[in-house]
Amino acid sequence: MSQDHLDARRRQILDGARACFARHGYEGATVRRLEEATGLSRGAIFHHFRDKESLFLALAEDETLRMSEVVAEQGLVQVMRNLLAPALPGAHPADWLGTRLEVSRRLRTDPEFRARWAERSEQLTTATRERLLRQREAGKLRDDVDVDVLTSFLELVLEGLVSHLAMGLPADGLGPVLDLVEESVRRHRRSG
Repeated sequence: MSQDHLDARRRQILDGARACFARHGYEGATVRRLEEATGLSRGAIFHHFRDKESLFLALAEDETLRMSEVVAEQGLVQVMRNLLAPALPGAHPADWLGTRLEVSRRLRTDPEFRARWAERSEQLTTATRERLLRQREAGKLRDDVDVDVLTSFLELVLEGLVSHLAMGLPADGLGPVLDLVEESVRRHRRSG
């Protein structure tokens, strides 16, 4: 098999698994359900991924990479906006949300997963911090608050948004809230 074919097969597995984990959660995403969601056999799935946890971690890592790319170009608030209204055709915020919720749940309940995830989650924090540093250098970011504090603030807002959506609360009207979040990290010209 060519590398292009292997890459396409891996993408097919990740796309099907994303929908399966979002619909059924980690525990409910049985091998049979993963086979149905991907259209592939157990052997084909686990040829690419050692086990279900490795598949889930690869999926979560893939989501983190996508988010990091958006953060690098447009900032973490844009990731939140995309969650409310996907910017790309074919994007499914419910699937991303499902993955994110499963990551959060497993971080709380599974110490081994927490250790494995810690290595991967730093990518989003790093992308956010680097974006904020570039914004500060360009004179667009407030300079009275440490960049690490602003990074933590934005990550906490993201987690709060995820929790809000997970509870099934309405997303209508959250655009102005995100405008406020974005405005709170911008540099303001002092009048005087």
